[in-house]
Amino acid sequence: MNSELDTLLGLLDLERIEQDIFRGASHSSVVPRVFGGQVAAQALVAAGRTVPGDRAAHSLHSYFLRPGDPGAPIVYTVDRIRDGRSFTTRRVVAVQHGQPIFHLSTSFQQHEEGLDHQAEMPAAPDPESLPSGTELLPRYADSVLDQSVVDRLLEVRAAVDLRYVQEPPWATVGRPREARSQVWFRTNGKLADDPLLHVCLATYVSDMTLLDSVLLAHGRGGWAVGDIVGASLDHAMWFHRPFRADEWLLYDQESPSSSGGRGLGQARIYTRDGRLAISVIQEGVMRVPRT
Repeated sequence: MNSELDTLLGLLDLERIEQDIFRGASHSSVVPRVFGGQVAAQALVAAGRTVPGDRAAHSLHSYFLRPGDPGAPIVYTVDRIRDGRSFTTRRVVAVQHGQPIFHLSTSFQQHEEGLDHQAEMPAAPDPESLPSGTELLPRYADSVLDQSVVDRLLEVRAAVDLRYVQEPPWATVGRPREARSQVWFRTNGKLADDPLLHVCLATYVSDMTLLDSVLLAHGRGGWAVGDIVGASLDHAMWFHRPFRADEWLLYDQESPSSSGGRGLGQARIYTRDGRLAISVIQEGVMRVPRT
């Protein structure tokens, strides 16, 4: 395990400060606000710690309400909405400086057998044939991206090996293409066998690139080059089948629509052997800066 992954796991190991109340921290010297994937993952950890161990997370629905302050702790309050015979439902509110910054509703299910089918995994090159982020991002420093932007991206993604199948949006500014992108990802190190941990880490990564497909449709590079003012609005995930976040996962992303200053991304995450593990949908603010 590398030190960055160890640090991320430490951030997910929330402090219990009262019954159903937890506290989390952030770490960043270059990121001006808390990464949304971190808040979502921490909220899911908080919910999971109030659920029996025989029930796995199967869905989450969340809203990003305010930017998070990376210099302040985040308090997560869990409401035990329902404990049924098969399903458990939790609501989590994340608070900083006395104000809610994030809201999560999530459901857990006791395992059972049922109907089984899935969408076929799309074609993609082997992840080993693609450059890692630490190999790819420095190529764009100073020529396309400011060094500070490269540093920010590398810090947020340091615990993850994330590899683009096609060129990222900041590399194709001014050249609109199909509103679809693919990345492979896995953690930079092996993880314990706790299924909730793998779900939380996939949640963390899922907020990194999903709205890239919106940018690609318009030949925009996003916040990285300053041609779009954006922020995540909401985020939903469905966990279909068991997976490991420390093994390669294909994140196949597309955008069916953008309008009204918002863009929608939807995606499927597959294991390397072709099992559909997760479905994801996110909407974000997509404003063109005034000139």
